[in-house]
Amino acid sequence: MVRVESVLDSWKTIRQDTAQAVQDMPAGDLDFKPVPEVDSFGQIARHILDAGHALTGLMLAGVDNLVEGRKLMKQYVRPLPEKLDPQTLAAELLSSVDQRCAELARQPAEFFSGFITRFDGQRVTRLEMLQTIKEHELTHRAQMFVYLRLKGVVPVTTRRRQAKA
Repeated sequence: MVRVESVLDSWKTIRQDTAQAVQDMPAGDLDFKPVPEVDSFGQIARHILDAGHALTGLMLAGVDNLVEGRKLMKQYVRPLPEKLDPQTLAAELLSSVDQRCAELARQPAEFFSGFITRFDGQRVTRLEMLQTIKEHELTHRAQMFVYLRLKGVVPVTTRRRQAKA
């Protein structure tokens, strides 16, 4: 059985590496795009911040149908300026996950075993939805790591592994 504490701890670790990626991007390169048709590094980081905060906010507010809840997402995004400098963006990524993990950790077990409807119409438990949010962040964090590599920066996860070798 997957424990809530384990999911929250791993999400915090993932988010710490996401924030570190923002700090590692060379100065002035938040707008970097490898090709014009994709989001910039900064847009991806902001999407991670907004999506994680809003989706968990919807769950905490008791919204159990995210197909309908999609219209409410903007209400649960942190009220921040559109453009953030790297230090502020990294700090917001960290404080957001800390806030949401604390709020989620206070929920009873029944909260996480309750079912909701995802955006795609699939019925999942809130714990499964939390896993989905974490996986969503991992996907976009991987994009950020590719962008870092294109700029000649070794991502923090690789640096940690290399330090142990």
